[in-house]
Amino acid sequence: MIAEKLPFLSFDEFIRHWAADRPNSPALTEEDRVWTFSDLERRTAQVAGMLQHLGLEKGDRIAWAGKNSDLYFTLFYGAARMGVVMVPVGWRLAPAEWAFIINDTGAKAVFTGRGFDGALDSIREQTPGVGHIIPAETAEQMITSITPAEFEPSGHDDPVLQLYTSGTTGNPKGAVLSNRNLFALRLNDNYGDIAYLQLADDEVILIAMPCAHIGGTGLGVMAIAAGLPGHVLDEFTPDGFFDAVENNGITRLFIVPAALQMLINHPRCKMVDYSRLKYILYGAAPIPLELLRQCLAIFGSEFIQVYGMTETTGTIICLPPEDHDPQGNDRMRAAGKALPGVELKIADDAGNEVPRGTVGELMTRSSNNMLGYWNLPDETRSTMGQDGWIRTGDAAYMDDDGYVFIHDRVKDMIISGGENVYPAQVESAIYGHPDILEVAVIGIPDQKWGEAVKAVCVPKAGHEIDPDSVIAWTRERLAGFKVPKSVDVIGALPRNASGKILRKDLRAPYWAGYDRQVN
Repeated sequence: MIAEKLPFLSFDEFIRHWAADRPNSPALTEEDRVWTFSDLERRTAQVAGMLQHLGLEKGDRIAWAGKNSDLYFTLFYGAARMGVVMVPVGWRLAPAEWAFIINDTGAKAVFTGRGFDGALDSIREQTPGVGHIIPAETAEQMITSITPAEFEPSGHDDPVLQLYTSGTTGNPKGAVLSNRNLFALRLNDNYGDIAYLQLADDEVILIAMPCAHIGGTGLGVMAIAAGLPGHVLDEFTPDGFFDAVENNGITRLFIVPAALQMLINHPRCKMVDYSRLKYILYGAAPIPLELLRQCLAIFGSEFIQVYGMTETTGTIICLPPEDHDPQGNDRMRAAGKALPGVELKIADDAGNEVPRGTVGELMTRSSNNMLGYWNLPDETRSTMGQDGWIRTGDAAYMDDDGYVFIHDRVKDMIISGGENVYPAQVESAIYGHPDILEVAVIGIPDQKWGEAVKAVCVPKAGHEIDPDSVIAWTRERLAGFKVPKSVDVIGALPRNASGKILRKDLRAPYWAGYDRQVN
């Protein structure tokens, strides 16, 4: 039986409905903990009471510093019910990056996940505006001891989630998302015509990707909208995935191709019963044909490639199961076609649509488009036009059937293992190394991660550059996934007449033989 499509657009509406409709059905599970929808309604109302006790009001921010957790989702849902905005901070980020995001949000309280009790100690003096740092154990005690609150529910267009994207100019930007952004697209009447977009009442959704990404938190939103259990892994591991499939009846999940490769290579992979696994959604990179063949043979499930951005509240384009041919086909190189309710166009620099087959910038318009970047009106205007179209920053073309093929990245972004890395931020971290005069960061093909970060450096006069020294220097300043995997040393960076670095020239030798400049 297909899960009911309800005319709701907010967390408060969904949580109240499911608590009345299926009070004893599981809503959130992690390890041996099971929270029913009745539990979730009560606990999220207690979260609202706790936030009120801490002095928070609608429009205020709280932050989460930790891995995925049932506690994180409880805090997020409770805050969202009353219009307090949750900001999950990537646990892999460096302390300086944590400090920037926490200060940028103006968060009045930061909740730390299990195992992160002292994680903010090193940056406490750098985050003076935070009034409360609350460890997981303390948060649980506060939630269970407080009376469920009465509150004015957040409105459909009120912000409830703020996710940070890597910044093209060095600092990340907070994409502000509303209730409507998170829930409205699923109400499109045409969803009923597409089998893989329907969720059955017996499904269980695995939440394994990091909650600081829309691909992690978004799966929790999918579960609450459908009244289905969301099973939480604190982080993705092959054994965690296999255990969840065997013990929790997982039917649907989102993963990146690099993680799929880890599963296939694991000795336990062929010993698991995948009979309940219906759909594997993947993104951040196309799936290599040989990997698809292996996955189809082992998992027996259907595959859906999804394309989206934080700014589009996740998925706006899908490559459906029927286009995943183990013999290979041209459409497997595509990102897919628009979801019902999503408008797409390939545009020139002025935003005018170009003819089919012509490369331009991919633009999109739908209810998924973010409210804007937090406290960055100029950046918001440059990304979102008054007519509602968002510039994705991806160079692409569209065929006559509406399939979108990503050709290159307008904004030079690198996607490594599903993580977004912007060269400007890595270059900023490398500048200051005592031996380096100039540096340019590029993405190169990598069989495991899709793309790997490479630094191309020019030495100062009379200096020599030790690649290991550059890698170590960067690791002290940035998250591990942003650190260059390799370093090249050259005499001068290629530039055009106006002095701009020619990244395409730097990338060309590594991408020779590839039919497009992304992987």
